[in-house]
Amino acid sequence: MMDEERKPHWALPPLRAGHAADAALVQRRAAVEAMPQGEGVHPGDRVIGGVRCLVVGPDTADHSAGGTLLYFHGGGYRMGSPSAWLGYARRLADAAGLRIVLPFYRLAPEHPFPAALHDAVAVYRALREEGPVLAGGDSAGGGLAAALCLAAARAKQPVAGAILISPMLDMMARDRTYDDNAARDALFSRAAVRDAAALYLQGHVVDDPLVSPLCADPAMFPPMLLLVGGVEVLLGEALAFAQALALADRPVTLHVAGGMGHVWPMMAPATPEAAEAFAAIAAWCRGCHAD
Repeated sequence: MMDEERKPHWALPPLRAGHAADAALVQRRAAVEAMPQGEGVHPGDRVIGGVRCLVVGPDTADHSAGGTLLYFHGGGYRMGSPSAWLGYARRLADAAGLRIVLPFYRLAPEHPFPAALHDAVAVYRALREEGPVLAGGDSAGGGLAAALCLAAARAKQPVAGAILISPMLDMMARDRTYDDNAARDALFSRAAVRDAAALYLQGHVVDDPLVSPLCADPAMFPPMLLLVGGVEVLLGEALAFAQALALADRPVTLHVAGGMGHVWPMMAPATPEAAEAFAAIAAWCRGCHAD
């Protein structure tokens, strides 16, 4: 039995009550749920750490042989579902040779911060008992993955590495690329960040590193792969995060896809740039295994 002083201490903020989603958000959630799920993808359905998850693996007898990527879907913390990410997750699993675990984390406004982070930590703690775990996510899911990395580092249970795709890292949406790329990014905007922040934070401070990882001490983060589109509004904060990690002497790999918008590997899967992104992820994961 682990000595009391050696037990990991997960000092997460307490859960808070939220409020019901309005009709417009309910309709948007339904539209996301109706997205194609990926032909021929047959995920496992498991409860991990008390949280329902879908599990997608490469075509191997042992899906955990190459490692596990705990992956969080996007949607501004207020919509999205693992079910709509299955085709993308399968391609990611095959490219990286990883088992992909997709949690049904709780959504705002019914479940404001830190409910999603509590779910992320619960799944991570259960998976870590099986071996090292990578974290990943796109958009708000990328922000949640970064928050998990920070919480895990504080608890001295570090994540093995993280893959962040078009991550939302600053709930204050301060970077100039929100303006510079506004006309070219059809999927995301400063207004979208503010809407997500209002529903997710519900009065919680916006510069908390657990909601705006760009505000965190970069020395706390594991090796990172950051992928961002060259014409998306989130470009600036991804560049700022990569620079902060590099200046803190943290291992970081940055992949910028010229001409691409928000979460292009999922939204534009047939493009050469999507193929290049998956190749970059595969190469980075091979490097992790080599280490």
